[in-house]
Amino acid sequence: MNSFFYGIISSLLYLVSLLPFWFLYILSDILFFVLYYLIGYRRSVVQRNLANSFPEKTALERRQIEKKYFRFLADTFFETIKLRSISSAELAKRFKIINPDEVLKHIRNNQSALIATGHYANWEWGAPACSFLLQTQLMIIYKPQSNKYFETIMNQIRSRFGAILVPMQQAFRQIISYQKGPFLAIFLSDQTPVQTEYNVFIPFLSQPTAVFLGIEKIAKKTGRPVVFYHMNRIKRGYHEAVFKTLVEDPKATTEHEITKLHTAELERVIRQKPEFWLWSHKRWKFKPENTLE
Repeated sequence: MNSFFYGIISSLLYLVSLLPFWFLYILSDILFFVLYYLIGYRRSVVQRNLANSFPEKTALERRQIEKKYFRFLADTFFETIKLRSISSAELAKRFKIINPDEVLKHIRNNQSALIATGHYANWEWGAPACSFLLQTQLMIIYKPQSNKYFETIMNQIRSRFGAILVPMQQAFRQIISYQKGPFLAIFLSDQTPVQTEYNVFIPFLSQPTAVFLGIEKIAKKTGRPVVFYHMNRIKRGYHEAVFKTLVEDPKATTEHEITKLHTAELERVIRQKPEFWLWSHKRWKFKPENTLE
Protein backbone atom coordinates (compact mmCIF):
# COMPACT_ATOMS: atom_id res chain seq x y z
CA MET A 1 0.00 0.00 0.00
CA ASN A 2 1.52 3.34 -1.01
CA SER A 3 0.83 6.73 0.55
CA PHE A 4 -1.89 7.55 -2.01
CA PHE A 5 -3.99 4.50 -1.13
CA TYR A 6 -3.26 5.05 2.56
CA GLY A 7 -4.72 8.54 2.24
CA ILE A 8 -7.85 7.18 0.55
CA ILE A 9 -8.38 4.48 3.18
CA SER A 10 -7.72 6.91 6.01
CA SER A 11 -10.29 9.34 4.60
CA LEU A 12 -12.86 6.59 4.07
CA LEU A 13 -12.45 5.38 7.65
CA TYR A 14 -12.96 8.92 8.91
CA LEU A 15 -16.16 9.29 6.87
CA VAL A 16 -17.44 5.96 8.21
CA SER A 17 -16.66 7.13 11.74
CA LEU A 18 -19.06 10.06 11.26
CA LEU A 19 -22.00 7.69 10.84
CA PRO A 20 -24.36 7.38 13.84
CA PHE A 21 -24.00 4.36 16.08
CA TRP A 22 -27.33 2.85 15.01
CA PHE A 23 -26.18 2.75 11.40
CA LEU A 24 -22.76 1.36 12.33
CA TYR A 25 -24.48 -1.53 14.09
CA ILE A 26 -26.49 -2.30 10.95
CA LEU A 27 -23.14 -2.55 9.15
CA SER A 28 -21.87 -4.68 12.02
CA ASP A 29 -24.73 -7.15 11.60
CA ILE A 30 -23.83 -7.48 7.94
CA LEU A 31 -20.14 -7.95 8.77
CA PHE A 32 -21.03 -10.64 11.32
CA PHE A 33 -22.98 -12.57 8.68
CA VAL A 34 -20.06 -12.34 6.25
CA LEU A 35 -17.41 -13.32 8.82
CA TYR A 36 -19.34 -16.13 10.44
CA TYR A 37 -21.45 -17.66 7.70
CA LEU A 38 -19.91 -16.71 4.35
CA ILE A 39 -16.14 -16.82 4.80
CA GLY A 40 -15.85 -18.51 8.20
CA TYR A 41 -13.08 -16.15 9.31
CA ARG A 42 -10.73 -18.12 11.59
CA ARG A 43 -13.60 -20.21 12.88
CA SER A 44 -11.34 -23.25 13.19
CA VAL A 45 -8.95 -21.22 15.37
CA VAL A 46 -11.80 -20.01 17.58
CA GLN A 47 -13.27 -23.50 17.91
CA ARG A 48 -9.91 -25.03 18.81
CA ASN A 49 -9.16 -22.30 21.37
CA LEU A 50 -12.58 -22.68 23.00
CA ALA A 51 -12.35 -26.49 23.09
CA ASN A 52 -8.94 -26.38 24.77
CA SER A 53 -9.93 -23.58 27.18
CA PHE A 54 -13.30 -24.99 28.24
CA PRO A 55 -13.14 -28.79 28.07
CA GLU A 56 -15.84 -28.92 30.75
CA LYS A 57 -18.39 -27.20 28.50
CA THR A 58 -20.56 -29.01 25.97
CA ALA A 59 -20.11 -28.55 22.24
CA LEU A 60 -23.39 -26.58 22.18
CA GLU A 61 -22.21 -24.23 24.92
CA ARG A 62 -18.95 -23.57 23.08
CA ARG A 63 -20.81 -22.98 19.81
CA GLN A 64 -22.97 -20.37 21.55
CA ILE A 65 -19.85 -18.59 22.83
CA GLU A 66 -18.34 -18.76 19.34
CA LYS A 67 -21.35 -17.12 17.73
CA LYS A 68 -21.55 -14.39 20.39
CA TYR A 69 -17.83 -13.78 19.93
CA PHE A 70 -18.16 -13.08 16.21
CA ARG A 71 -21.01 -10.65 16.87
CA PHE A 72 -18.81 -8.90 19.42
CA LEU A 73 -15.85 -8.87 17.01
CA ALA A 74 -17.91 -7.17 14.29
CA ASP A 75 -19.17 -4.57 16.78
CA THR A 76 -15.63 -3.93 18.00
CA PHE A 77 -14.44 -3.28 14.45
CA PHE A 78 -16.95 -0.48 13.90
CA GLU A 79 -16.68 0.90 17.44
CA THR A 80 -12.94 1.23 16.91
CA ILE A 81 -13.51 3.14 13.67
CA LYS A 82 -15.92 5.39 15.57
CA LEU A 83 -13.03 6.43 17.83
CA ARG A 84 -11.62 8.31 14.85
CA SER A 85 -14.15 11.13 15.32
CA ILE A 86 -16.05 10.50 18.55
CA SER A 87 -16.28 13.57 20.77
CA SER A 88 -14.95 13.55 24.32
CA ALA A 89 -18.49 14.17 25.61
CA GLU A 90 -19.85 11.17 23.69
CA LEU A 91 -17.00 8.95 24.89
CA ALA A 92 -17.60 10.02 28.50
CA LYS A 93 -21.28 9.10 28.14
CA ARG A 94 -20.48 5.66 26.79
CA PHE A 95 -17.47 4.66 28.90
CA LYS A 96 -17.48 4.80 32.71
CA ILE A 97 -14.64 4.09 35.14
CA ILE A 98 -16.21 2.77 38.33
CA ASN A 99 -13.33 3.41 40.74
CA PRO A 100 -10.84 5.92 39.27
CA ASP A 101 -9.34 6.63 42.71
CA GLU A 102 -7.92 3.10 42.80
CA VAL A 103 -5.33 4.10 40.19
CA LEU A 104 -5.23 7.88 40.76
CA LYS A 105 -4.08 7.33 44.34
CA HIS A 106 -0.70 6.31 42.92
CA ILE A 107 -0.50 9.49 40.83
CA ARG A 108 -1.39 11.62 43.86
CA ASN A 109 1.48 9.95 45.70
CA ASN A 110 3.72 11.10 42.83
CA GLN A 111 4.15 7.52 41.75
CA SER A 112 3.70 6.12 38.26
CA ALA A 113 1.84 2.84 37.83
CA LEU A 114 1.90 -0.04 35.35
CA ILE A 115 -1.52 -1.20 34.15
CA ALA A 116 -2.10 -4.75 32.94
CA THR A 117 -5.13 -5.51 30.81
CA GLY A 118 -6.04 -7.86 27.98
CA HIS A 119 -7.76 -8.12 24.62
CA TYR A 120 -11.07 -8.11 26.42
CA ALA A 121 -14.27 -6.13 25.78
CA ASN A 122 -13.38 -3.20 23.52
CA TRP A 123 -9.69 -2.91 24.41
CA GLU A 124 -9.23 -0.23 21.74
CA TRP A 125 -11.67 2.02 23.60
CA GLY A 126 -10.09 1.23 26.95
CA ALA A 127 -6.81 3.11 26.58
CA PRO A 128 -8.14 6.35 24.97
CA ALA A 129 -11.01 6.41 27.49
CA CYS A 130 -8.53 5.93 30.32
CA SER A 131 -6.39 8.79 28.97
CA PHE A 132 -9.33 11.20 28.69
CA LEU A 133 -11.36 10.29 31.78
CA LEU A 134 -8.43 10.17 34.22
CA GLN A 135 -6.84 13.36 32.86
CA THR A 136 -3.34 12.07 33.47
CA GLN A 137 -0.46 11.17 31.19
CA LEU A 138 -0.87 7.72 29.69
CA MET A 139 1.60 5.58 27.78
CA ILE A 140 0.12 2.91 25.54
CA ILE A 141 2.59 0.08 25.01
CA TYR A 142 1.79 -1.50 21.68
CA LYS A 143 3.11 -4.26 19.45
CA PRO A 144 4.24 -2.83 16.08
CA GLN A 145 2.44 -4.15 13.00
CA SER A 146 4.04 -5.39 9.81
CA ASN A 147 1.76 -3.05 7.83
CA LYS A 148 3.04 0.40 8.78
CA TYR A 149 0.13 2.23 7.12
CA PHE A 150 -2.36 0.28 9.22
CA GLU A 151 -0.22 0.93 12.30
CA THR A 152 -0.25 4.67 11.57
CA ILE A 153 -4.05 4.73 11.33
CA MET A 154 -4.46 2.77 14.56
CA ASN A 155 -1.98 4.94 16.43
CA GLN A 156 -3.81 8.08 15.31
CA ILE A 157 -6.96 6.63 16.84
CA ARG A 158 -5.25 5.51 20.06
CA SER A 159 -3.55 8.85 20.68
CA ARG A 160 -6.53 11.13 20.00
CA PHE A 161 -6.92 12.08 23.66
CA GLY A 162 -3.27 12.70 24.43
CA ALA A 163 -1.78 9.26 25.05
CA ILE A 164 1.85 8.58 24.17
CA LEU A 165 2.38 5.56 21.90
CA VAL A 166 5.42 3.45 22.79
CA PRO A 167 6.49 0.37 20.77
CA MET A 168 6.91 -2.69 22.97
CA GLN A 169 10.64 -2.93 22.25
CA GLN A 170 11.17 0.61 23.58
CA ALA A 171 8.90 0.34 26.64
CA PHE A 172 11.59 -0.28 29.23
CA ARG A 173 13.78 2.62 28.07
CA GLN A 174 10.86 5.05 27.72
CA ILE A 175 9.42 4.24 31.14
CA ILE A 176 12.79 4.50 32.84
CA SER A 177 13.70 7.79 31.16
CA TYR A 178 10.36 9.64 31.38
CA GLN A 179 10.92 12.74 33.54
CA LYS A 180 7.74 14.82 33.12
CA GLY A 181 5.93 13.58 36.21
CA PRO A 182 3.93 10.50 37.24
CA PHE A 183 2.17 8.58 34.50
CA LEU A 184 0.27 5.40 33.75
CA ALA A 185 1.65 2.80 31.33
CA ILE A 186 -0.91 0.37 29.96
CA PHE A 187 0.08 -3.06 28.61
CA LEU A 188 -1.96 -5.70 26.79
CA SER A 189 -0.60 -8.45 28.97
CA ASP A 190 -2.06 -11.40 27.04
CA GLN A 191 0.10 -10.92 23.97
CA THR A 192 2.22 -13.79 22.73
CA PRO A 193 5.89 -13.28 23.61
CA VAL A 194 8.47 -13.12 20.87
CA GLN A 195 10.01 -16.42 19.81
CA THR A 196 13.25 -15.88 21.74
CA GLU A 197 11.38 -15.24 25.03
CA TYR A 198 8.76 -17.96 25.27
CA ASN A 199 10.56 -20.12 27.80
CA VAL A 200 8.16 -19.39 30.68
CA PHE A 201 4.77 -21.13 30.74
CA ILE A 202 2.03 -20.79 33.34
CA PRO A 203 -1.51 -22.24 33.49
CA PHE A 204 -4.04 -20.05 31.69
CA LEU A 205 -7.47 -21.20 30.50
CA SER A 206 -6.84 -24.89 31.17
CA GLN A 207 -3.51 -25.12 29.33
CA PRO A 208 0.16 -24.16 29.73
CA THR A 209 0.63 -20.76 28.13
CA ALA A 210 3.76 -18.84 27.13
CA VAL A 211 3.60 -15.52 28.97
CA PHE A 212 4.75 -11.97 28.32
CA LEU A 213 7.12 -10.96 31.15
CA GLY A 214 7.57 -7.29 30.26
CA ILE A 215 5.30 -5.88 32.97
CA GLU A 216 6.97 -7.90 35.70
CA LYS A 217 10.49 -7.02 34.56
CA ILE A 218 9.76 -3.29 34.45
CA ALA A 219 7.85 -3.37 37.76
CA LYS A 220 10.65 -5.13 39.64
CA LYS A 221 13.27 -2.83 38.15
CA THR A 222 11.41 0.41 38.90
CA GLY A 223 9.40 -0.53 41.99
CA ARG A 224 6.21 0.82 40.42
CA PRO A 225 2.88 -0.73 41.46
CA VAL A 226 0.95 -3.02 39.11
CA VAL A 227 -2.76 -2.42 38.57
CA PHE A 228 -5.23 -4.60 36.66
CA TYR A 229 -7.68 -2.82 34.33
CA HIS A 230 -10.90 -4.80 33.87
CA MET A 231 -13.05 -3.55 31.01
CA ASN A 232 -16.61 -4.79 30.75
CA ARG A 233 -19.08 -4.45 27.89
CA ILE A 234 -22.51 -3.47 29.20
CA LYS A 235 -24.25 -3.42 25.82
CA ARG A 236 -23.55 -2.23 22.30
CA GLY A 237 -21.61 1.02 22.49
CA TYR A 238 -21.47 1.14 26.30
CA HIS A 239 -18.57 0.01 28.45
CA GLU A 240 -17.32 0.32 32.01
CA ALA A 241 -14.00 -0.37 33.70
CA VAL A 242 -12.72 -1.26 37.15
CA PHE A 243 -9.19 -0.93 38.51
CA LYS A 244 -7.63 -3.33 41.00
CA THR A 245 -4.16 -2.86 42.47
CA LEU A 246 -2.41 -6.22 42.38
CA VAL A 247 1.05 -5.35 43.71
CA GLU A 248 2.10 -2.33 45.74
CA ASP A 249 5.75 -3.32 46.16
CA PRO A 250 7.00 -5.31 43.16
CA LYS A 251 10.51 -5.69 44.56
CA ALA A 252 9.10 -7.80 47.40
CA THR A 253 7.54 -10.36 45.02
CA THR A 254 8.94 -13.70 43.98
CA GLU A 255 9.91 -14.64 40.43
CA HIS A 256 6.90 -14.71 38.08
CA GLU A 257 4.52 -13.82 40.93
CA ILE A 258 3.38 -10.60 39.23
CA THR A 259 2.83 -12.36 35.91
CA LYS A 260 0.80 -15.09 37.58
CA LEU A 261 -1.32 -12.51 39.39
CA HIS A 262 -2.36 -10.46 36.36
CA THR A 263 -2.80 -13.59 34.23
CA ALA A 264 -5.08 -15.15 36.85
CA GLU A 265 -7.06 -11.93 37.06
CA LEU A 266 -7.59 -11.90 33.31
CA GLU A 267 -8.69 -15.55 33.33
CA ARG A 268 -11.23 -14.77 36.06
CA VAL A 269 -12.68 -12.00 33.88
CA ILE A 270 -12.75 -14.16 30.74
CA ARG A 271 -14.56 -17.01 32.48
CA GLN A 272 -17.34 -14.63 33.54
CA LYS A 273 -18.16 -13.55 29.96
CA PRO A 274 -15.95 -15.55 27.59
CA GLU A 275 -17.47 -14.14 24.39
CA PHE A 276 -15.66 -10.82 24.92
CA TRP A 277 -12.08 -12.12 24.64
CA LEU A 278 -10.02 -12.28 21.41
CA TRP A 279 -10.52 -15.96 20.54
CA SER A 280 -9.47 -15.62 16.89
CA HIS A 281 -5.86 -14.92 17.92
CA LYS A 282 -3.44 -17.86 17.69
CA ARG A 283 -2.51 -17.46 21.34
CA TRP A 284 -1.15 -20.99 21.90
CA LYS A 285 1.19 -21.43 18.96
CA PHE A 286 4.13 -22.03 21.34
CA LYS A 287 4.19 -25.27 23.34
CA PRO A 288 6.28 -26.20 26.42
CA GLU A 289 7.92 -29.04 24.51
CA ASN A 290 9.35 -26.47 22.07
CA THR A 291 10.86 -24.32 24.82
CA LEU A 292 14.27 -22.86 24.10
CA GLU A 293 16.96 -23.58 26.63
